[in-house]
Amino acid sequence: MSPIKASSPQQRQCPGDNCDIAEHICRARQNRGYPPCKECDWGGGMGKTKALAKSEEDQLAAVLNKIVKAYDIRGRYPEQVNEDIAWRLGYATADYLRSEVSGYARSERSSKSMVVGRDMRIGSPELAAAFIKGALCSGVNCIDIGMIDSPLLYFAINHLNACGGAQITASHNPAGDNGFKIAGQKARPVGGETGLDKIKALASAARRGVVRNRLRGKLSRRHLTAAYKKHVLKFAGPISPLRVVVDASNGMAGRFIPKLFDDLPIKIVPLNFKHDGRFVHPPNPLVEENLAELKKTVRRRKAHLGVCFDGDADRCIFVDEKGQAVEPDLVTAVLAKEFLAANPGSTIVYDLRSSHVVPETIVKLDGLPRRERVGHAFMKHAMADSGAAFGGELSGHYYYRDNWFCDSGFITFVVMLTALSKAGTPLSKLIKTVKKYHHSGEINFEVHNKAAVLDKIIARYRKNAKARIDMRDGVTVELDNYWFNVRPSNTESKLRLNLEANSKAMMERMVRDLTKLISSPAKASAAGSGPRRRR
Repeated sequence: MSPIKASSPQQRQCPGDNCDIAEHICRARQNRGYPPCKECDWGGGMGKTKALAKSEEDQLAAVLNKIVKAYDIRGRYPEQVNEDIAWRLGYATADYLRSEVSGYARSERSSKSMVVGRDMRIGSPELAAAFIKGALCSGVNCIDIGMIDSPLLYFAINHLNACGGAQITASHNPAGDNGFKIAGQKARPVGGETGLDKIKALASAARRGVVRNRLRGKLSRRHLTAAYKKHVLKFAGPISPLRVVVDASNGMAGRFIPKLFDDLPIKIVPLNFKHDGRFVHPPNPLVEENLAELKKTVRRRKAHLGVCFDGDADRCIFVDEKGQAVEPDLVTAVLAKEFLAANPGSTIVYDLRSSHVVPETIVKLDGLPRRERVGHAFMKHAMADSGAAFGGELSGHYYYRDNWFCDSGFITFVVMLTALSKAGTPLSKLIKTVKKYHHSGEINFEVHNKAAVLDKIIARYRKNAKARIDMRDGVTVELDNYWFNVRPSNTESKLRLNLEANSKAMMERMVRDLTKLISSPAKASAAGSGPRRRR
């Protein structure tokens, strides 16, 4: 039996009823076996085809639980992330983003549209097409902006005043992975506690039969490179003629570096600009080995600096003229000077793993330092809450007030070129001005009972009257001549240690001491915080 035609594409009637019911009521009835659902096409045509077997539903739930992370969605392609999953996530994401629009924005036509982009990975075109089909089936309009870097998605959401958007990407993950980054209105992050869990539940319940006979959203396509270029270059000041080696990691930087920066007075030496889904090295600049070619080329070509972007170009790592990787928190300190000069007294946000030289530099320049938990969702919230001009994270993400508090590798690139041109000194000397302490780098430990180990650390240092302890993100302990943070991984059985001391000897001694307290260190993972040598 076909459903009675409802008064709007978002409502329908059950057989025998005389009034419209909302979609969520319809879904609830289906889930609890409401009798008319057995003969209603809104229920997936249950009278004609059987519902998913219980084992298939369990398998779907298991896959979604595995690929939906704390901040985004990632998994193996096509075993875990495939076209069926993409359709479900497209339908669920559109449904969720539309529901989040409130107030006056609900009356604006643009707020009924979402933006969808993709990266260069094998499978991304097919996943994007399936995701868009699912979104259209929800009744939301889609704007396909093609193959882009993730920061362009954030720009597009704001430029087009959309209700949100999604980027098909696995960022810095290995070539065999793929996934989805989702952002809401104003490009606000959508994480586990801010929408991803709801999207996961909606995706699990989505049935293609449910949306048959429904009015669909409309698809349009936009090319935003020119507007995006104008936006990025607003962050550039006077730039000197510089020779720069750029490693695009076979990612989206290889597509956009030539488009965005062709007018700058710089000579770009390109590395790994081909973007066909294959990688010369893993697209993660936080792993020291992945910088080997960049370092060698900087020295050989006598370049002023080098920069390596990750796969979707939302973060970057710099290499100085000597071929040495620059610690991301020291980049935060250097760039904070630029933003405080232009915005006196402003707040600068940094993550709690960063060197103490970061807040010290901010205070010295009459700025307001704000220490924040690790993760882009926390950083962006802190930026928006304080109206901070700039923020930096140890992972190589840098955030900008005038970029809707979002991160951008390309904006960071031009800001660094501006700072280096203004200083008129080599990058190594510029960084030396903020290099004061000795840092361990992030060390990963394989730990199965993370809570117990953290409790052991807290119990030990509570016995020290001079120790200052906080548990904002894991546990941070500060003493007069050293400090450290130990925090649990969100996705793995690992604890991550960052320790900084006034002297190299103290740093090495305390690393040995804490290693005994925690466990044997695991091999540094690709999710490490940065290419930081012990200094």
